[in-house]
Amino acid sequence: MPPGLRLAKSSYQRVFMDYYLTPVADVAAALATTPAGLDAATAGQRLAEHGPNQLANAQQKTIGQLVLHQLADVMILVLLAAAGVSVLIGEAKSAYVILAIVGLNAVIGFVQEYRADKALEALQKMAASHAQVLRDGQPRAILTAELVPGDVVLLEAGNVIPADVRFLEAFALKVDESSLTGESGNVEKTVAALPPGDYPLGDRLNLGYKGTSVTNGRATAYVVATGMRTELGQIATLIQTAEVVTPLQKRLGTLGKRLSVGVLVIAALFFGVGWLRGEPWENLLLVSISLAIAALPEALPALVTVSLALGAGRLMKSHALIRKLPAVETLGSVTYICTDKTGTLTLNQMTVQDLYEVPAVVLAGLADRNALLTALALNTDATCGPENQWLGDSTEVALARYAAEKDYARPALETQFPRLAELPFDSERRCMTTLHQTQQGVLVLTKGAAGALYQQLTAGQQSSLADLTRRVDAQAAQGYRVLAYGAKMLPEMPPDLTPAAIETDLTFLGFASLMDPPREEARQAVAECKTAGIIPVMITGDHKLTAQAIAEKLGIISSPEELVLTGPELTALDEPAFAAVVEKVRVYARVDPAQKLRIISALQARHQFVAMTGDGVNDAPALKNADIGIAMGINGTEVAKEAAALILLDDNFATIVKAVKHGRRIYDNIIKFIRYLLAGSVGEITALFCAPFFGLPIPLLAIHILWINLITDGLPGLALAYEPAEKRSMQRPPIDPRQTIFADGVGWFILGIGLLIGALTIGTQTWAIGQGLPHWQTMTFTVLCFSQLGLSLAIRSRRESIFSLGLLSNKTMLGAVLLTVGLHLTILYVPFCNTLFSTQPLTVAELGIAVAIASVVFWAVEIQKLIFRRRGATPARVAAPAARPSGAAVAGHAG
Repeated sequence: MPPGLRLAKSSYQRVFMDYYLTPVADVAAALATTPAGLDAATAGQRLAEHGPNQLANAQQKTIGQLVLHQLADVMILVLLAAAGVSVLIGEAKSAYVILAIVGLNAVIGFVQEYRADKALEALQKMAASHAQVLRDGQPRAILTAELVPGDVVLLEAGNVIPADVRFLEAFALKVDESSLTGESGNVEKTVAALPPGDYPLGDRLNLGYKGTSVTNGRATAYVVATGMRTELGQIATLIQTAEVVTPLQKRLGTLGKRLSVGVLVIAALFFGVGWLRGEPWENLLLVSISLAIAALPEALPALVTVSLALGAGRLMKSHALIRKLPAVETLGSVTYICTDKTGTLTLNQMTVQDLYEVPAVVLAGLADRNALLTALALNTDATCGPENQWLGDSTEVALARYAAEKDYARPALETQFPRLAELPFDSERRCMTTLHQTQQGVLVLTKGAAGALYQQLTAGQQSSLADLTRRVDAQAAQGYRVLAYGAKMLPEMPPDLTPAAIETDLTFLGFASLMDPPREEARQAVAECKTAGIIPVMITGDHKLTAQAIAEKLGIISSPEELVLTGPELTALDEPAFAAVVEKVRVYARVDPAQKLRIISALQARHQFVAMTGDGVNDAPALKNADIGIAMGINGTEVAKEAAALILLDDNFATIVKAVKHGRRIYDNIIKFIRYLLAGSVGEITALFCAPFFGLPIPLLAIHILWINLITDGLPGLALAYEPAEKRSMQRPPIDPRQTIFADGVGWFILGIGLLIGALTIGTQTWAIGQGLPHWQTMTFTVLCFSQLGLSLAIRSRRESIFSLGLLSNKTMLGAVLLTVGLHLTILYVPFCNTLFSTQPLTVAELGIAVAIASVVFWAVEIQKLIFRRRGATPARVAAPAARPSGAAVAGHAG
């Protein structure tokens, strides 16, 4: 066995780094295979030993874990404790209702998380691919998941390499490894063992990696690693870490803890005061439980989950798949969107934008053909597949496609002018030359950088160099990639096929200007970002001039103060220097994926909330560390998708902006029903806690409070999730994730409206008892219910009146209110319900008085909004200043 190869466990278990140092024959021996491939029995045994050739998801939850996750909330645990106490003191009805609420919340949360997992699983199945292998010496198509070490795979242009492989045959083979290495150029592969040494991934020229793609040629290769043992799998292991808690999760966690503490304090205080007054402990315990139930908005976890799930559904329709449900809300806090250029801001289709032909150039042998278009068609390695699908390097494909559209298709031309030889492109001479047979002799066609061709031109064209240079520079300044063409005719095939002998005395034919054009919808999306206080930043491996030109066309760069920084320039900056300019940079050009992580960290250190897009394996750490990672669904690797919270199914920047808009709407609606639920809870606590101190009996029973918290809170609260976006949601700064739920006056609103509801409830009880009304408790219960229904209508917008919004703008809310009213009237006037809920039928007058008193809450909120509108101000969390504040003032990193 060669010294470079060490084995472990079995004769085909590898240490991957050694295979590129080892001759092909020794690799086959180490893997216990042959060029004819494995037999079916051996392949089955190895599949059982190594497992499927796919990436494992270490974070995937079992059904049991999903169920337990729904019951781990602080408020849920307190409710379960309340149910247990209710059973002990004989209040079984209350316990049943509490358990029903907890069960409903668990079912809703479980279903939504299960669906999210299955949606990702379905997406991965859609991407399932096949590989051509030799089994028992015969070609077979199998699922890539069934590949095992020792398999022989057959590869050709257009294939994705299905596992880590060692090439044993390669014919003009080129591989795009940018998804793994971050290097944009295609790598020409060989089969020979490399000299001893330590080589980075991109320099292991006889190896192919899972997830990279063949752009040219064909090959046969041994599979040397599968699944998580591939280079792709090793990176996947690094990103399978604990999930980052989102701002909403932090806020709700804090809220649950504070409410739980508040519940214990209020219940203990009430119990202690009552004990000192000599009241029976059983009655005090029952009322204390009622206070606990009133203080906890039981419907809140379910409503938040439902709202996030509905948002995830809407985003799916907009071509965005949410992998982690809380990420729906996270979108509302984004202050920077760092996005790739290719495919996201652009079409990911290199296109010939302009063609310049040197006038009056005629080449013998081409008859009346256009010399430049002929050169575009013949001097290329791009091939056209059976379904008119062009394969090859994107630039080569663009040139060949353009020529074909002008009726200069390569297959037809090569029949007339067959290729005799080729001098491949290399980075030193920056040219590629092909030689073709014609009736008059051998046609030499050269393509390359304009500067490289200038010194190879005929003496007669040297005088035109100044004009040609001016034209080429003008195109390059606009961000175009310029490729120039030269040609000459030789009488016969030359014996010396070297660049020095062939690429001389050329006639300049002209040049092609190429660009990956920007998406039309991306320009509007960029403008919308800026209006919303979000700064879009382009990060690309492309050249500075090209990146800057695209950024200016899209509006990403709109002033001289906005900077363009290249990868080498970024490397030269130390951390303090980079921190000083990071918020001014709008374009990063010629950067590698590793530098994305530095960009994210610098922005987060400046208290920015960063969304980051990526598609490659090397993008995974940046996607994982961003506040919200966004992977490409079409061109993204499995590892990038696994690291991300959001997957763009159309790889379109405009979809990110749509997702942000949805995120803001969802967050606004969550805050609306938190205000709604907590204001009602404050009203209930006020009534229950204060009534005994005024010498009044307990105004409500535990069953009444549960009814309010489940039905009166739950149905309209759920309907708030369907509320349309606020008119100005994308004309205000992002939400500061460092703020609490109670910031910007939300806490004062909850307290003020809650105290008003409590005062109206106690006032109704006092008046009804003073009037000697036997139905005083039912009347008090009705006022509390209808007060909250009025609040649900008024709270639909933070600024606009319900009369300008219209009742039909949220038909779900109208239906929920009408249904809640109907259910409440049912428990008032159906005898069976009277017994179950301890209620009595109200007279028409009593019902009318209760509705009139309850309407005070609705009018109070409407008057508050009217005052805000007349002052030109905006209620909590809607302020839209004329200029965006500094990063520290707008949003903080909550990762």
